[in-house]
Amino acid sequence: MALMARRLVQLYAGLALYGLGIALQVASGLGNDPWDVFHQGLSRRFGLSIGAWIIIIGALVMLAWIPLRQRPGIGTVSNALLVGVFADLFLYLLPDPDATAARWAFLVAGIVAGGFATGCYIGAGLGPGPRDGLMTGLAARGHSVRVVRTSIELAVLAVGWLLGGTVGVGTLLYAVTIGPLAHVFIPLMQVREPVKDTPAPAEEAPAAERTAPEPEPASS
Repeated sequence: MALMARRLVQLYAGLALYGLGIALQVASGLGNDPWDVFHQGLSRRFGLSIGAWIIIIGALVMLAWIPLRQRPGIGTVSNALLVGVFADLFLYLLPDPDATAARWAFLVAGIVAGGFATGCYIGAGLGPGPRDGLMTGLAARGHSVRVVRTSIELAVLAVGWLLGGTVGVGTLLYAVTIGPLAHVFIPLMQVREPVKDTPAPAEEAPAAERTAPEPEPASS
């Protein structure tokens, strides 16, 4: 019970932090990660908020799990529903960073927050996010994870840019740093089952003691 509570707390804290990371990077105006270039482009072209499009696209991506025979967990559904909500909430709460230094601070903090949040929600072990599951599902069909991830992210980046999403130095910085950050934070935040102690075997008496004859009773 305590372990599951730890998993749930870490999952939802990670999703909130992931939404914050998205909001910080978008608010910086220096370039979004590929998926959020896409979400922002959809928002600018068709209306609705970035968070709403995060939820809509997440739901559509989960439909692609069906032919891939991927099974969602509570973390998958929570990710699809809540990351967009948190992104919109923090975009509303964050001030506009007018100064260049503040914009760069937003960008760097957003990328680091996203890397740590990835470690939190994946490390909780309650199911990958919709987009992560799509990549691993395609990779399980015999494709390289690197090739699948790169192909998908280049595709959404290109479409998002054509729709008007912000591409810039932040997009490049995210691309080169998110992998190393996830490599550090996922193992660090992984929730592991406790190791059960096994009773040590009883110590046996030395062979000499086991074979020694019983002493003869003393004669009176």
